[in-house]
Amino acid sequence: MIQLLRRRSYEKELLDRDDIPFEHIKTNMQELDRINRYLGGHRISIDGICRLTGERRMEKPLRITEIGCGGGDNLRAIGRWAEKKGPPVQLCGIDINPSCIGYAQSVEANRGIEFIQSDYRDVSFSKKPHIIFSSLFCHHFTEDELRTMLQWMRENSTLGFFINDLHRHPLAYYSIGLLTKAFSKSYLVKNDAPLSVKRGFVREEWKRLFASAGITSFHCEWKWAFRWLVTCSS
Repeated sequence: MIQLLRRRSYEKELLDRDDIPFEHIKTNMQELDRINRYLGGHRISIDGICRLTGERRMEKPLRITEIGCGGGDNLRAIGRWAEKKGPPVQLCGIDINPSCIGYAQSVEANRGIEFIQSDYRDVSFSKKPHIIFSSLFCHHFTEDELRTMLQWMRENSTLGFFINDLHRHPLAYYSIGLLTKAFSKSYLVKNDAPLSVKRGFVREEWKRLFASAGITSFHCEWKWAFRWLVTCSS
C-alpha cells in the first residue's frame, strides 16, 4: 500500500463525470458536509481565513470566494463563524457543475451566499475578493492545471488565498475507506473518498507546485485529520 501511494493517482472520480443524477449529487453533498464537520474540514477553512487576516483591521465586509464550492458547506460554516466571532463577510461560491450549484442554491441555510455556475477561470470580478480558497478541490487536477489555478488565485485575491486539501497517507486511505463503507449511503462517497486520498499530496509536492507557479512565499501546515492548510499572502 505504501508503494501504491508513493505517487499521485490521476484516476478520475465519479463526481468528475457530467452524467450523475441530481439526487445522487445531493446525497453526496450532504455526506461531504458531515465529513467536513466531524473530521475538522470546516475548522481548517476558518483557520485559513484567520491566518490571512491576522490582526489587521479589515475593510467591511470581508469578501471571501470559494472555487469548487460544491454544495456550499464550507461557506455556510464560515458564515456561522463570522456571525459569532468573525468580521462581517460577503460570501461567494463558484462551481462548474450545475447540479452542485443547483443543490447549493436550494439549501435554506445558504441564503445570502452568492453562487456562480462557471469554470472559475471564466469569472470576472467587479471587485476582487479579499480571500479566495478551495477545499477538497485541488486533488481533482493535474500539476499543469494546478499551476494555472495557483496563479489565478494569487492574481484575483487582494489579501491572499488558501488551500484545504488531503494528505496522501496510508492511514488516511484505510481509515476513510472503512468509515465510508460503514456509514455512507452514497456510492459516490464510497468510491471517491479513498480515491481522493490517492489523488492527494505530500509536502514536497506542494513545494514543487508553488515553485512551478512562480510563488516563493507560502505556508504549508499539516492538520488533523490528514489535511494540508496551504496559505499564501498577497
